[in-house]
Amino acid sequence: MMTTPESLQSSAMDEETARAELYGLLTLLFYAPPTTELMTKLRVAVTDTAAAGAFLEEPWRALVGVARVMTDQDIQGEYDTLFGGIGKPEVYLYASHFLSGFLNEKPLVRLRTELTSLGLARDDGMSETEDHIAYLCEVMRYLISSEDVTSANLTRQREFFSNHLQPWVLLLCDDLQKHPKARFYAALAELTHAFMDVEAQGFDLLT
Repeated sequence: MMTTPESLQSSAMDEETARAELYGLLTLLFYAPPTTELMTKLRVAVTDTAAAGAFLEEPWRALVGVARVMTDQDIQGEYDTLFGGIGKPEVYLYASHFLSGFLNEKPLVRLRTELTSLGLARDDGMSETEDHIAYLCEVMRYLISSEDVTSANLTRQREFFSNHLQPWVLLLCDDLQKHPKARFYAALAELTHAFMDVEAQGFDLLT
């Protein structure tokens, strides 16, 4: 289910495409240390939005700015420090940890039930469980961009976001933003936090 965004930002993109692209970018940056190709695209990304003062403009500019001053090796090393290693990571990327305090618990079971209802399943090549932040962002990207109107609609997007992202994702962002070893990923957390706020506000308007 992993796809590489064709572009990281474009003022010409419509809102739904832009949302899908940003979810896709979060998927890639949280799933694994970023590739050189991805970082090259990020460093040359446009940092001015079509509307001056747009809500995501500052955190987007900050992320691109950090990417431009850090090397690929530094960013990859930061990823390994924060999320890798043997045993307990310094920062967890799993919903179950934040919602229940343990991995592979009831939140993951509920998630798998909903994924089944959507006709989705984890790729055999994916080592992480489905409650990993990258997997959840990729599901949101699918729900926005899929042509299957039975699942790719605002109602299903709101339900999935409300059930599986909104209850915990800001806690993850807070952990990253205050972590002393996070620099690139602190900036990514700031962007993620702002984007999730925008998503929550948008879905609230549907009620």
